[in-house]
Amino acid sequence: MAVVLARIKDQPPEEGKDTELTPQEIVAELDKFIIGQKAAKRAVAIALRNRFRRRKLPSELADEIAPKNILMIGPTGVGKTEISRRLAKLTSSPFLKIEASKFTEVGYVGRDVESMIRDLVRISVDMVKQEKIEEIAEKAASNVEEKILDLLLPPLRRKESALVEDDLARFQETREKLRKQLRDGLLEERLVEVEMKERMAPPFEIFSNAGVEEIGIQIQEIIPGFLGGKSKKRRVKIKEAREFLMEDEQKRLIDMDQVARLAIERVEHSGIIFLDEVDKIAGRESGHGPEVSREGVQRDLLPIIEGTTVNTRYGLVRTDHILFIGAGAFHVSKPADLIPELQGRFPIRVELTSLNKEDFVKILTEPENALIKQYLALMETEGVQVEFTPDAVDEIADIAEKVNEDSENIGARRLHTIMEKVMEEISFAAPNIQEKHILIDRKYVEKQLLDILKDQDLRRFIL
Repeated sequence: MAVVLARIKDQPPEEGKDTELTPQEIVAELDKFIIGQKAAKRAVAIALRNRFRRRKLPSELADEIAPKNILMIGPTGVGKTEISRRLAKLTSSPFLKIEASKFTEVGYVGRDVESMIRDLVRISVDMVKQEKIEEIAEKAASNVEEKILDLLLPPLRRKESALVEDDLARFQETREKLRKQLRDGLLEERLVEVEMKERMAPPFEIFSNAGVEEIGIQIQEIIPGFLGGKSKKRRVKIKEAREFLMEDEQKRLIDMDQVARLAIERVEHSGIIFLDEVDKIAGRESGHGPEVSREGVQRDLLPIIEGTTVNTRYGLVRTDHILFIGAGAFHVSKPADLIPELQGRFPIRVELTSLNKEDFVKILTEPENALIKQYLALMETEGVQVEFTPDAVDEIADIAEKVNEDSENIGARRLHTIMEKVMEEISFAAPNIQEKHILIDRKYVEKQLLDILKDQDLRRFIL
């Protein structure tokens, strides 16, 4: 259940399930999807709990407590992004993943580091709007049903007549019959005449000193019909009319000003930005070369992470209490290569360990979204039951570890490549396969990967 985090100064935040999660419970939830990395899980669990604690404090003190941003250090494919993504999902927090190296691209123009805040606000607006849609779903569906019945059977217009009561009774009886047919899905193909607005053309963008902003919607609000929106009557099937009427009803029932306000509050108090590839911007100014660009990006990021106010389409957003989680492999550079001011804004350093064979076995079988479970479910849709023996799982994990050691270490992502190769023949033949129960053992895995494992050059490109 989502939590609406109101401004502490204005009113106390609403309480919800995720605010009650203890650090131990947060780690337990993360354990369902991510294997190992206890230190990183503990760090993010503490950071999340501290937000809950801060909201319990007097506003004067709460405003002074800044989030303890986290820097995750470790090779690719060990769970850095997944930990952050699952944490945000667990707490219904607006979450944005962005690569820090994006801001050093050659020819980069128009967008700036503040664009990440604007993107986060858009994500938050979509989240809050969806929650509001769910809240008014029952009322909207009821209103749409009445509108469709009005199209099928227009309301009586006569107010004064000797037969008004009889007419009204017959009208109500007919309307209820139509309602029953409508609910039973018997009228979906019937044509009705609906006044529909033309679809608005996609918003276009302008470049300004505040970055790129979409202005199509604002112009549409100022000058109706400028980018579409003219009304015209169309005869459509009831199933199509229902979609349009539902969308129209949602717009009518949802207060977008309130949605924008709640979305901004949620960003300010529970937003999470995952800043990947921080090691790619680590570098000190040497007077020439890419280091100048890297340090420039660091200095641009600094005010956002320290706390500033960003102007967005939905209003001003303070970044003081957004949680930033930086991540990078730091193979070539090291955290000390970041400018001192930025180092100080990531006080919590967590080193994630490389994955070994035992970790791979667990990743394949234990999490709720384990790779083997995914493939079994996919094959079951074709009526094929696939079974992996323990020695097959052991062999897949062993191959993944060896290939990571011999070539580039890409962590758990190696398992995706190997599993796809193991399942290739079955996946291709599944719709027409005669044998509905297939056992995958060590010999089968070795057979599928034999040629690739023998050929080092081929292995470099495929595994």
